[in-house]
Amino acid sequence: MLSRFILAAVAGTLFAAGTALAVPPGTVIEFSDNPMGKVVFNGQVHKEADISCQECHKDGLFPKMKQGTVKITMEDIYAGRLCGVCHDGEKAFAAPGNCTRCHIK
Repeated sequence: MLSRFILAAVAGTLFAAGTALAVPPGTVIEFSDNPMGKVVFNGQVHKEADISCQECHKDGLFPKMKQGTVKITMEDIYAGRLCGVCHDGEKAFAAPGNCTRCHIK
C-alpha cells in the first residue's frame, strides 16, 4: 500500500514538473501546415547556442504550453517579431534568403 502511494506521489510530481516546464530544450516541434515545407523547431539546437527558454517565453512572445496559439508568419519574422527577434542577421542567421534553414520540403 505504501509503495502504491509513493509511486502515485512520484508520478504526480513528474506530471506537475512536466507541465510546468512545457517544452523542454530537447523537444522538437513541427509546424507542418506551410506551403514552403514544414518548419522544425529544435529546442536542443537553441540550448546549444546558449539561448535560454526564458528568452523566447518571457513577455508573452511565445506563451508556454500553448503550442499552436501563436500564428507565425514570414511577415512578422521579417518585421523583427516572433522568430525575427533573434533571426535578424546579428544575433542569429537572418531569415531572408535562408528559407531552407527552417523550411523542409
